[in-house]
Amino acid sequence: MLLKRLGAHPGGAGQLSREASSSLTPAPRLRMTSNAFLRQCQHQQRAAYHSDPMTGEPMGPRDLDASLLVVEENKDRKAPPPSSTLVFGHSFSDHMLTAAWNSKTGWAPPAIHAYRPLTLDPSSVIFHYAPSLFEGMKAYKDVQGRLRLFRPDMNMKRLNNSAHRIALPPVNGKERMLHGVPSEPGYSLYIRPTLIGTQAALGVHPTNDALLFCIMSPVGPYFKGGFKPVALEADPTRVRAWPGGTGHYKLGGNYAPTLRPQMEAASHGYQQNLWLFGEDHKLTEVGTMNLFVVLQNEGGNGYEIVTPPLNGTILPGVTRDSILTLARDHYREIEGLPSAQELTVSEREITMGEVQQAGKDGRLLEIFGAGTAAVVSPVDRIGFQGQDIDIPVGPEGIGKVAKAMLNRMNDIQLGRIEHPWSVCIEDLL
Repeated sequence: MLLKRLGAHPGGAGQLSREASSSLTPAPRLRMTSNAFLRQCQHQQRAAYHSDPMTGEPMGPRDLDASLLVVEENKDRKAPPPSSTLVFGHSFSDHMLTAAWNSKTGWAPPAIHAYRPLTLDPSSVIFHYAPSLFEGMKAYKDVQGRLRLFRPDMNMKRLNNSAHRIALPPVNGKERMLHGVPSEPGYSLYIRPTLIGTQAALGVHPTNDALLFCIMSPVGPYFKGGFKPVALEADPTRVRAWPGGTGHYKLGGNYAPTLRPQMEAASHGYQQNLWLFGEDHKLTEVGTMNLFVVLQNEGGNGYEIVTPPLNGTILPGVTRDSILTLARDHYREIEGLPSAQELTVSEREITMGEVQQAGKDGRLLEIFGAGTAAVVSPVDRIGFQGQDIDIPVGPEGIGKVAKAMLNRMNDIQLGRIEHPWSVCIEDLL
């Protein structure tokens, strides 16, 4: 992902600061029409090419090059919506980043410009064969007002793994872009890098053209009015992913097939799906999130946090990895967690039969989803084969382990606890 900082602005999300504009725009400062902007892109693209030593054919730079970045300020910036009105994924910053790729010429210079529709040929492969992937990450203002990203290296690694799986080009930029980040507690800037195939040609083959773009959305707390546990429908006839497939990549094509099952679950009184696999009904994921189950050991001696293993059907979530690492390291006592001596952290298969039995025995303590949007999402009920399994959530609507992980993750993301996962933007420039 090539992201280069635009800079936070006291006016709110989507404002391009004078300092950032000055630092990113080649001298003299760019003040150009759309046509001049395009001509500048073409000129810089030609200047960046080098020749293949064997054929003499012009080639583009292998990696995205932030030094070639062109900035076109949005002259029609809108006032950001009040933070209290934000709905996840419905408001967007005034600027976006784009970079085109071609198999012969490589990456064109990246450009930051006004948020606007994309123009693509109707025959573009994205509309027919769905070569698309995306990432989701957040930027935060910490307690000192500095801007931070949470584990961006993990998102970059997963993006390139997904790109390799569907024959899209790797993205190897280290620089990062940032619009304004909401400063209210619990608010952040959601960052959505996306890579799609754009070649205008029918036929199933690797695309010769691709487009990387990045849009950003200011977002508020996921649980504004307190925690709202969700009910899940576990239908063995609905399968999200299978061995040898693409379930462990963040591809656009993995998500559309889940919409109808979610609608059907809602018609039965459940908010989301609990995805199962195999004749023994192994638990895999919950909705679009990774899954965690908290059990008391048989005999009451200790506790176990269980999540399904990365066996090719599970998305390697950044939040999933963070929860596992925090629970395993337990390098300092985390309020709400059992002591390190009492706690076992397991990546193993767990079946509906085991969940049902633990529920009957009183050993099923918590189930929650984990992902970037909510961090954790508690579950209070699972419908399976005509019966409901009730899961404790406590008076706050969230279990102790899920709440402890949410609090610790928030402390790291907001810089209240110094941790290498929380990366100051200034350190990346």
